[in-house]
Amino acid sequence: MVLYYILLPLAWLLFHIGFRVQSVDRENLKKIGTKGCIIAPNHVSAIDPVFIVITRFWGQRMTVFAKKELFEINALLTCFFRWMGGVCVRGTKDELTAIDETVEKCKAGGTLLIFPEGTREKEGKFLPPKSGLFVIAAQAAVDVIPVRITYHTPDGKMRLFCRVTVHYGEPIPAVQFAMESRRDMKKLKENKKLLLDRWEELGR
Repeated sequence: MVLYYILLPLAWLLFHIGFRVQSVDRENLKKIGTKGCIIAPNHVSAIDPVFIVITRFWGQRMTVFAKKELFEINALLTCFFRWMGGVCVRGTKDELTAIDETVEKCKAGGTLLIFPEGTREKEGKFLPPKSGLFVIAAQAAVDVIPVRITYHTPDGKMRLFCRVTVHYGEPIPAVQFAMESRRDMKKLKENKKLLLDRWEELGR
């Protein structure tokens, strides 16, 4: 945990040198009405989590859900992601345990960073959000903050020294995610559309 607070300012410095990073409406992080919350950005680049971490900056270390491939790029990045709170939740036997523990952390005031699309966008278009985010939000009964990450390049992809904007949206209240069951398909469909709409609004 101590190492996190040492690495965070270093990451902030390095990524502000490598990119022109701007955060918009970060004060929305303080508007949550629940103890903990979930941050739900769109997903463009493998380093998206770092931009969330360095623009959020303050507060306790988040839990960051990441797929297995992110921990297989190289050993240095694997260590960095784990120090930043990264948890591998896809392709592991301990996935359900990790999710249950994260739900309890959110209830107690923790923050979860999860990328609902599940993989990186292609051709600059949002992918349909997976159900996992909404199931966790319902179980933890916490607000969700929609976030849009924008890379200001001709094709919208990450490039070194490009301008990066992280838009923080108004929290979606926890009551919106309450479901009668984990298979409440009508509610899941409604919330997926809501999140996509919020992402669209943040880009205007």
